Amino acid sequence: MNPFVSLALELIASTLAPARCAACDVPVRMLAAFCPTCASTHEPAESTPDAIASCVYGGAVARAITRCKYQRRPDLTRPLGDLLWRAVEPHARALGGALVVPVPLHPARLAERGFNQSALLARRVAHRLGAPIAPLALARTTDTAHQANLDRVSRLANVRAAFRVRAPARIAGRLVLLVDDVRTTGATLDACVSAVALAGAARIVTAVVAVAVAG
Repeated sequence: MNPFVSLALELIASTLAPARCAACDVPVRMLAAFCPTCASTHEPAESTPDAIASCVYGGAVARAITRCKYQRRPDLTRPLGDLLWRAVEPHARALGGALVVPVPLHPARLAERGFNQSALLARRVAHRLGAPIAPLALARTTDTAHQANLDRVSRLANVRAAFRVRAPARIAGRLVLLVDDVRTTGATLDACVSAVALAGAARIVTAVVAVAVAG
């Protein structure tokens, strides 16, 4: 979509439904993810060309992600997706021709939650990037235990071989941008990277809204 058309639609949307802080719901200016108080807890994360992250997990970002997933607030993927896009944008030229692939939920978890937050984030990033998205490219074959309740060793074992590529021919030889909401130990993303690599991807870049920092 033309960026001017996209901005116009954002203006119309903000008029019909004024923006609110993703962490506390107070009104905020257009395109702002957080109110000034919540924004003061926002700590930018370090990114590399192959591992892009917007924020350190904590404060307002952690509250927003938790509300999105566990209070069933898919609307919050809009401001969170915009945060992610701001981290991806400096790499946009290098990501030309990328296929955007979200980290999937198991069908049982998807039915329980009603939406895949990573797919909604990926759609927003793909739209801004002007890239194709393949929301069903990866499948989660086992309904693993919640990662948040496990230590690093258990997380790695929990997701090993939990993902497969549905159509390897669509992945082979492509630059793939893998999108998720949070990277904690990296076990889930690493398992997805392994599955995509086995399908023959030429290069794999990961992008997350937030990354947990040890200590």
